[in-house]
Amino acid sequence: MITTHADHVGSLLRPAELLAARDELAARHLDPAAFKRIEDRGVRHVVELQEAAGMPVVTDGELRRESFQSELTASCSGFSGVSIDAWLWGEWHSDAQGDLSVDRPAELAVTQPLRKLRSLAAEEYTFLRGVTGGLGKVTLPSPSLFANLWSPELSREAYPAVDDFLEEVAEILSDEVRELARLGCTYVQLDAPHYPLLIEARWREFYEARGWSTQAWLSRGIELDNQVIDAAPNVTFGFHLCRGNQGSRWLVSGDYEPIAAQVLGGIRANRLLLEYDDERSGGFEPLTHVRDDAMVMLGLVTTKSGRVETTEELRGRVADASAFVPLERLGVSTQCGFSTSVVGNAITEEDERRKLGVLAATAEEIWG
Repeated sequence: MITTHADHVGSLLRPAELLAARDELAARHLDPAAFKRIEDRGVRHVVELQEAAGMPVVTDGELRRESFQSELTASCSGFSGVSIDAWLWGEWHSDAQGDLSVDRPAELAVTQPLRKLRSLAAEEYTFLRGVTGGLGKVTLPSPSLFANLWSPELSREAYPAVDDFLEEVAEILSDEVRELARLGCTYVQLDAPHYPLLIEARWREFYEARGWSTQAWLSRGIELDNQVIDAAPNVTFGFHLCRGNQGSRWLVSGDYEPIAAQVLGGIRANRLLLEYDDERSGGFEPLTHVRDDAMVMLGLVTTKSGRVETTEELRGRVADASAFVPLERLGVSTQCGFSTSVVGNAITEEDERRKLGVLAATAEEIWG
């Protein structure tokens, strides 16, 4: 098992050149080969940024994706109504940025049996492997996150029940981690921000309308996550929970306790990356539900603002958490990604660099 004590959730700010190139490609003013060269250059840049900050875990910043969760629809046919709003919809909140409401696309749904056209992340990892000597991590979405793409009105002909759809998604993701393992990847993270959404009634209603009770989402959903984890026994798995992260806004608030026993205690991941950057996350008490063989990466560093935390501040919060999880099983991380989609958070690359540096320095001070 990987035991590094500093980590980050995965996504990094897209370089301005890459964002401009995405628009040029969409307008057909740039050919795919030229776009790939710009994309590759962007990945090299963010890898160098992470290494210079002293991070022991390196990602490609998810720079090749529209959103952290978009690669299923990009790699498989069978979906309709997929636009950027498929990943951005909801009632978003921020005192600094103001609230924002994004409607769910009306035609968003899986409407035909899935047909896999390409790998989700093998290209990402193969390139990352070639440009870093560090520990490369690949992120993938939790299978049940994609319940968002099953519609009671539009999906039944392809998949009569949400169970049928999510079981196929879980198998696609299981195949993906087997391929990543074959390519030499030793660290995969499943992103599961939908579980904390169940803390709030309006989100419970949305998910229950897909066909499962809240308890079923917590139990059957974790079963599907564990199916993906079990597909690659020699790979270390991370598991990330947060309450929404888009454009420096958030979706819900609430303590982990209502979901802690089933999620924190049931997931067979080796490392839990948990949002803890402000009071919306509650206290550390739910960490008592974490399995004894799992590490907890405390998401103490916010990606939502340019405020740079100090090593002294982080050391104090780690000490508080060690009352519930032994110090040797703790680490420090960002609360979420810096750019969950192409819509990055309201921070600068220099903010990003300093925050990663604080994580690396804090881990060195505490754990050596």
